[in-house]
Amino acid sequence: MNPMEIKLNIHTQSPEQTQAVGQLIGEYAREGDIFLLSGELGTGKTCLTQGIAVGLGVPGYVRSPTFVLMTQYQGRLRLHHMDLYRLEGSFQAWDLGIEEQLTSNEVCVVEWADRAPDIFPDECLWIDLIHTQHSNSRNISFYSQSTKYEPIITNLRQIKCVIERN
Repeated sequence: MNPMEIKLNIHTQSPEQTQAVGQLIGEYAREGDIFLLSGELGTGKTCLTQGIAVGLGVPGYVRSPTFVLMTQYQGRLRLHHMDLYRLEGSFQAWDLGIEEQLTSNEVCVVEWADRAPDIFPDECLWIDLIHTQHSNSRNISFYSQSTKYEPIITNLRQIKCVIERN
């Protein structure tokens, strides 16, 4: 993986705040956006993805695709939700045909993206979720080599103070 510039860190105190961060991402998502999520089990990757889906206007409940590996949802843009947890590396990800979704003009969210980091294009937004000392709080870091995600980062900076103050 190439070195990345840290664009933003946000500390959330609850699953609802983590979903609110995701919702803002979804509201500002554009065609072809790729969001790559990493973090240990239970850090909120699916919770963040559920918020992204809400922001995209996806109806219904979004579940982790751990066993089916890939699901699609329709909102104002089509959302491809992928989970690489059960994969053992990049070759298995390529065998899934993941490149078709990554090169589409649709939104992709990939949980456990760090299991196959070399398959993703440079123009994506890495989101790392980390447990903190408190059970429901998370540190969420956003990284990218691309200026494509600056509108999302700018809007997240504006709500960061509100989230961290509550």
